[in-house]
Amino acid sequence: MVHSSAEGGLMSRNVTINGRRTSLRLEPEMWESLNEIAKREGSTVNAVVAKIDRNRGEGGLTSNVRVFVLSYFRGAATERGHSNAGHGVLFDPARRDAAPFRQAG
Repeated sequence: MVHSSAEGGLMSRNVTINGRRTSLRLEPEMWESLNEIAKREGSTVNAVVAKIDRNRGEGGLTSNVRVFVLSYFRGAATERGHSNAGHGVLFDPARRDAAPFRQAG
């Protein structure tokens, strides 16, 4: 996989699917997630994306990759894992430090 460009927070990278090279533009976090999934599955990002391509429904490859990444990690989420990660405080004003999104200012 080769990094091509980064614009507006999106990163373009080339992937090879069944011998065909194509480019995907995803957020850096999505690329990190794809790399993590490939490592966990003992595979490569190219192989993971090729599997997504073979099984994709409606929509483009990029949106199917995003849905796959979300579904992969949602499927692995447990109540214990959420608790250990400090989840459940997103809307608790007394615990703003534990929220995953910080307000600018």
